Amino acid sequence: DDHDELEWFPNGRCSDFIKGNNMESKISIRNNKREDLDSSENIKVLVDAFYTRVQQNEILAPVFDQTINDWSEHLPKMYLFWESLLFGTGEYSGNPFQKHVALPIEAQHFQTWLQLFLKTVDQHFEGEKANQAKESAKTIANVFQRKMGIAS
Repeated sequence: DDHDELEWFPNGRCSDFIKGNNMESKISIRNNKREDLDSSENIKVLVDAFYTRVQQNEILAPVFDQTINDWSEHLPKMYLFWESLLFGTGEYSGNPFQKHVALPIEAQHFQTWLQLFLKTVDQHFEGEKANQAKESAKTIANVFQRKMGIAS
């Protein structure tokens, strides 16, 4: 069962938020058939699964541990970001680049972030919006690296 592969945030950093929003039962592949990334619920599945992986990653976790104080504030922003990007909702307001420019990150952080994101999308979703999310993530990583003067 693919659901069993998904591990939760260590030390309860985010698990209480996910459980409180009943995401635990939603983070799974329904009957081994991957849906498209075409609903707010599926965006939440993606974001929660992705950040679970981030928090367990030896390269990315230290950066996020220094930066994110409250996952219950960060995750809803990421839901809005991806909904705005994929569905054109316009509900996200912020400047993602400015949030990242001062972080202690290098090319390996972007490569790892992108690999984890693509793997998470592929594990849970397939279709037009899933492909759009993967292409958007590649573009974001490339643009941020270029603007930050980081060679990939």
